Amino acid sequence: MPPEPLVLAGDLGGTNFRLALFRSDAGMTRTASAKYRSADHSSLEEVVRLFLESHPPGEPVLAACFGVPGPNIAGIVKPSNLDWKIDVAGLPSLLGIHRVAVLNDLEATAHGLAALRQTDLGVLQAGSGSSAGNRCVIAPGTGLGEAGLFWDGAEHHPWACEGGHADFAPTDDLQAALLDFLRKEFGSVSFERVVSGMGIFNIYRFLRDTGRGKETPEVAAAILREDPAAVIDHHAADASCPLCVSTMDLFVRMLGSEASNLALKTMATGGVFLGGGIPPKILPLLRRPLFLESFLNKGRMKSLLQSFPLHVVLNDETALLGSARRALKLLER
Repeated sequence: MPPEPLVLAGDLGGTNFRLALFRSDAGMTRTASAKYRSADHSSLEEVVRLFLESHPPGEPVLAACFGVPGPNIAGIVKPSNLDWKIDVAGLPSLLGIHRVAVLNDLEATAHGLAALRQTDLGVLQAGSGSSAGNRCVIAPGTGLGEAGLFWDGAEHHPWACEGGHADFAPTDDLQAALLDFLRKEFGSVSFERVVSGMGIFNIYRFLRDTGRGKETPEVAAAILREDPAAVIDHHAADASCPLCVSTMDLFVRMLGSEASNLALKTMATGGVFLGGGIPPKILPLLRRPLFLESFLNKGRMKSLLQSFPLHVVLNDETALLGSARRALKLLER
């Protein structure tokens, strides 16, 4: 019996571009995979060619799908944080693959939820325990991505959005002061400015520069050498820096608030999923009362939100798996 056809899946991020070949069998068997630094290359097709040359499939790749940060406008995608331009219609001829799709990265993550096992999820709230009904994904990482999944009564249909760029809405006096601080610097202040890796550093600067916390020499020096968000999270986790602890507490509160905003807008009775690079790294912090209190702080909607299952996505390849699942659907067509 001949082997099942091959499909190519990709997950493009501002830092790394993951690619993998999968067999279109029931288990989505992976035959090859690699990770490349996105900034070291000038286009999607350049990296794909490099991957296929390094991992020759030995047979035609019949379909491909790539998750890319940024909206698809009339078939043109300009990835966030990269000086690339992706012309979706031109990809089949450039790549030599007949069927090619490009998804928003959070849409790819949403497709990938169906491929996850229970061990790939960290439970924050069991809710009703039902997977039926709409779902939503909120993913703080380098930026803030959001997506929804419409439930048609039999299956979920992911859709992309740019909700992370909606206006930040403070819920108390401290957050209102944060908004004023950031407005002076950025003008328009989106949720991405506060609920993301860059958001963690923005919160830290606000607390430091307004006298609400004192910076330690050790943290100041580390921030100059390393990723500020990672430094702040590290010193918050071991409680070695009170300013970092306050920063992460405020971050968690605002993440909870925006997660419930998205949950209500999508009526996510089938589940709310926290994806992206940050939530798995701060899982102990998210399991403290602070996050759930903020998530449920919606007045008359509290009892409704208590019925929504709430999970952290622990598998960092969810978007890649989602792209593979979408590529398989291209074969069905």
